[in-house]
Amino acid sequence: MIVVFIVLASVLLPFAHLALAKGPWTRRNVLRLLLVYAFVLDVGMVGFFFGFVPHVFFADEAAKLIGWAPGSPFQFEVGLHDGAWGLLGFLCVFIGGGFWLATALGWSFFMLGAAYGHVRELVVAHDFAPYNLMPAFTDTFIPLWLLGLLYAYWRSGGLEGGLRREA
Repeated sequence: MIVVFIVLASVLLPFAHLALAKGPWTRRNVLRLLLVYAFVLDVGMVGFFFGFVPHVFFADEAAKLIGWAPGSPFQFEVGLHDGAWGLLGFLCVFIGGGFWLATALGWSFFMLGAAYGHVRELVVAHDFAPYNLMPAFTDTFIPLWLLGLLYAYWRSGGLEGGLRREA
């Protein structure tokens, strides 16, 4: 499943970037770079290209890969939802601060809820379809990674104007 590779890329590519680029690489700069990659890949790419596109344009095929019945109008709604978050992930390249916080919290809330749904289907319905099984991992990892990075970035003094932090 390609989303697993995107998640791995969101963790590994920033380190390749750091190895090839010249510093100074302070803790805050490294965390910022990790976050930009996480927003673009884990929110933007996953939300838009692997949520919006398949659920909207290939709804029946996506449903079968998840283990759902094809023909549900719900697919279109899920696709638009994923696409909206994907656009916000891409915009994080240009907009920071509180926008990052809002994007991370909203996407993470959705992803953790989706992870719960996938795990429940694994346990209750024994749905081991490829696009139900792997999202149980990716939909859990992405929000934990994203929120962990955001918290570390905030602790390092990032998110100017987005949150108040006591010194």
